[in-house]
Amino acid sequence: PITPGELICLGSSLAFTGLFYYLYRKKARVVTRIQEAPKLQVDDNLPPLVSAADGRCLPYVALEGIVLPAKAALTSHYHEGLQGVIQKLLVKEHRLIWNSLARSW
Repeated sequence: PITPGELICLGSSLAFTGLFYYLYRKKARVVTRIQEAPKLQVDDNLPPLVSAADGRCLPYVALEGIVLPAKAALTSHYHEGLQGVIQKLLVKEHRLIWNSLARSW
């Protein structure tokens, strides 16, 4: 005889397993798309390629090329000879919509 508590535990366990498997498969597809991304060189051919793309955007591409630091490259304290730069990221929001529930733009 199975009690109602055991059925609830079994059902919730199956629901969580299904949810986590769905999330795993979704992320696995994204990782596969990133790994199969085309590798492009940073050269004079890149701007026309981006301009010709749909929406002027290239989804999941790997850019290869030389990066020059704005001031000086960062050196690692832990690995000798390892250098890096900081990427500046600018997010521009094109349209603001008033959210009456949160009372914010």
